[in-house]
Amino acid sequence: MYSVSDGSHYEKRIDAKGRVLSDECIEDEIPFEVPAGWEWVRMRTVLRKLTDGSHNPPPKQDAGYPVISAINIKNRRVDLDLTIRYCDEEGFAKENPRTDICSGDIILGIIGGSIGNVGIFTSEKKVIAQRSVAVIDSFNCNDYLSYALESPLFFGYYKDASGTAQGGIYLGLLGEMFLPFPPLAEQHRIAERVEELMPLVDEYGALEKARKALDSELPERLCKSVLRQAVQGQLVPQDPSDEPASVLLERIREERTKLVAEKKAKFPKGGESVIYRASDGGYYEKRIDAKGCLLSEECIDDEIPFEIPESWEWARLGNLLSVVSDGTHKTPDYKDEGVLFLSVQNISKGYFDLDKVKYISQETHAELCKRVKPQNGDILLCRIGTLGKPIIVNVDYEFSIFVSLGLLRPIKHELAEWIVACIDSPLGLDWIEAIKVGGGTHTFKINLGDIPLFLIPVAPLAEQQRIVDRYNQLSMLL
Repeated sequence: MYSVSDGSHYEKRIDAKGRVLSDECIEDEIPFEVPAGWEWVRMRTVLRKLTDGSHNPPPKQDAGYPVISAINIKNRRVDLDLTIRYCDEEGFAKENPRTDICSGDIILGIIGGSIGNVGIFTSEKKVIAQRSVAVIDSFNCNDYLSYALESPLFFGYYKDASGTAQGGIYLGLLGEMFLPFPPLAEQHRIAERVEELMPLVDEYGALEKARKALDSELPERLCKSVLRQAVQGQLVPQDPSDEPASVLLERIREERTKLVAEKKAKFPKGGESVIYRASDGGYYEKRIDAKGCLLSEECIDDEIPFEIPESWEWARLGNLLSVVSDGTHKTPDYKDEGVLFLSVQNISKGYFDLDKVKYISQETHAELCKRVKPQNGDILLCRIGTLGKPIIVNVDYEFSIFVSLGLLRPIKHELAEWIVACIDSPLGLDWIEAIKVGGGTHTFKINLGDIPLFLIPVAPLAEQQRIVDRYNQLSMLL
């Protein structure tokens, strides 16, 4: 290649005897201007070796001569510890003449996701290669060339040559790629300077990766922060005219007594919980039986996670519920159509995901409803495998549930959104982490018996609604 007086670039093609085969202007092919003293060259003109690995490698051995591939390229080096294929003496003798890999050679990924990955072979071991890599050696220019092969210029070439990210690069096209070629001394200076800067680039890359991770996590973190403020009484101001939570809890106790009498709810196991703050400032919990007799009384200061406003109260979640159950423990017979049968895989954040829904017959559904029949206003809680993720039922169709879902029925439907907010908050996350069982070879789960013991702050009902409304406004913005 050469430039003429008007600055345009031309390319002559010359045969082995020095005769000109063609001479044409290639100005529209030149990617950018280069400094004085540099030249544009086709890459093959500065190479003494450009080949790829074996297209039919020798039979795989557990030991012997390493057969390197794209998986060996790591951190700009060829790591032989990552080798998964070896060949015997006969296989090496057959394939070695193709590549004759020597220390200092450039190994370039040329297939699929490895395209553009560069490693320098620095070992003295005898190896052969598979076709997923090209083996390249220049006339004392490998340091500079290896960085050029990783540049945006060459990645643009790779994309054009391979068509897609999962394609491959033909060696003929690789050799025809344009290379900006500095004087040899400047090549060495460029390579040395890049070596100096690479640690800074790696550091920046780590910081950028952390920034992107933070960006992706930020909305959820902010939502959790807002929920933390919500359940601590810091999201909206208190209104002295609101009916205090103590009155709300007393009405709930009266409603529970009625439901128990009507056999629509069970009296709490271990007695009904009543939490109060004594004159010494400490929190105490009384357990009372169905006749109103005191069963136990103890200080629970060590369970109280934070202070709440004066008009609020602490209560066990079970005190707010008339039903705590789960779905069937037996896998039913599935049908092509019928009544929806839901499990944890159908619960997304705030809504039902019915992409992978299963169906059961109307008869099976009726039988399962004898155990528990979901209804609007209930809360479903993922309790096996995926933990947490509560959702309030608000649909116009019937369905049954599997054992992986817990069903919580608030005594007052107005409490549902507040209960969900408490479970979704950092308070709820910490609670789930503390009570989950399993791990190792066993799936994590939440035992039903632990759910009623969740200690939650109860705001006045009017304030609950203001908090939920404000949280919904902010979550939409986030």
